[in-house]
Amino acid sequence: MASNRVIVDRLREVVGPQVIVDRDVVASYTTDWTRRFEGRSVAVVRPASTEEVAGVVAACRELGVALVPQGGNTGLVGGGVPLHDEVVLSLRRLQTLEPIDTLAGQVTAGAGVVLSALHQAARAAGWAYGVDFASRDSATVGGMVATNAGGTHVLRYGDTRAQLLGLEAVLGTGSVVSHLGGLVKDNTGYHLPGLVCGSEGTLAVVTAARLHLVPAMPCRTVAVLAFPTVSHALDASAVFRRSLPALEASELFLSSGLELVCSVTGMRAPFSGLHPVYLLVEVADHADPTEALAEATSSVDHVIEVVVATDPSRRAELWRYREAHTEAINTLGPPHKLDVALPLGSLAEFIDRVPETVQAIAPAARTWLFGHAGDGNVHVNVSGLPPDDDRVDEGVLRMVGDFGGSISAEHGIGAAKRRWLYLSRTTDEISAFRALKRALDPDGVLNPNVLLPTDGA
Repeated sequence: MASNRVIVDRLREVVGPQVIVDRDVVASYTTDWTRRFEGRSVAVVRPASTEEVAGVVAACRELGVALVPQGGNTGLVGGGVPLHDEVVLSLRRLQTLEPIDTLAGQVTAGAGVVLSALHQAARAAGWAYGVDFASRDSATVGGMVATNAGGTHVLRYGDTRAQLLGLEAVLGTGSVVSHLGGLVKDNTGYHLPGLVCGSEGTLAVVTAARLHLVPAMPCRTVAVLAFPTVSHALDASAVFRRSLPALEASELFLSSGLELVCSVTGMRAPFSGLHPVYLLVEVADHADPTEALAEATSSVDHVIEVVVATDPSRRAELWRYREAHTEAINTLGPPHKLDVALPLGSLAEFIDRVPETVQAIAPAARTWLFGHAGDGNVHVNVSGLPPDDDRVDEGVLRMVGDFGGSISAEHGIGAAKRRWLYLSRTTDEISAFRALKRALDPDGVLNPNVLLPTDGA
């Protein structure tokens, strides 16, 4: 491999002064959001166009240097940081956001556009974007496509792949593929956007995406319901999914998580006392959906208490109980984050069993559970473990496999879970993944140390 000086000089030929080598600045790109995964890099390169990205990829291929594409660096599985001394390819400067196509209900956004800016632009044009989650102010379009981000509205609108109508991307060869026309019906061959989406930067570097928008729903109601058990809360979620076409979110959290959130944020709990399980639901429509939500709630069994909000500030406060979980857990030290999906019929049993499984392996550890009740996605967070102690990870992920679930529902496999990919994918599937990687990135330039297990694993 080329020397550091040669690498930096070659990258500067492509992007000029946008090559960062100052150690203190580079350090902000080499640690992931959880602080569990930390690497190092000779340089961070910050291209401002697809052409510059292609030039960077071609240069690194020529020099035999691996790249880690990075967006807002909000990943939780070590997939966007240089754990093996890769060059960091930051895409934050690709911030072009084209005017909303109001007739088609579509928009083309650069990889560096943050989710909140996308929401704001869509809203100003009378539309909305169907994906949302707590890190909206830092998560970028490129990162969302790379990880097939889901979030809180999947049960109504689907994940990022469901919004993706086209993309522009640079392959590992340095060549550019671009298909941004936005045709809803286009049966002219392989669907490259669907293939690249969720590939974690291993097949191509996304530089822009053509995205589907959804109707803006001006009337919203949020409710938090308390239940005695997880099973009762999930039964209620099923009732809401069946009876409320306007249902956008169905989110689960537990008393321990709520206590921690209130302790860290200073918020008061939604009820005078604590209850074992909470379900947050949001309905949105063109007309006030509060009455429909109240009617559906009246048919739900085992509800202990309910609080309802219709004005924006109070709705945001109720959402804060759920969305502040991640930041509150991070105050306890770098957590082990296991974002998994279970068949809905097994979700209650899994949530009930996880703390026992964790305690049997690491008695001093604490388990925090919350997630998306509507689509079976639960975030398993474990605090009080050394960053490199993966015994709990293995125990929990094996349980997920036993239940027929997925070891990653969001955020991807990254570096954290690659050794356990076989729990969710067969040997033949992993071989097909490797064949695709070799075809689109023959020299292994793009994020070679994530997703796929090491050879022989």
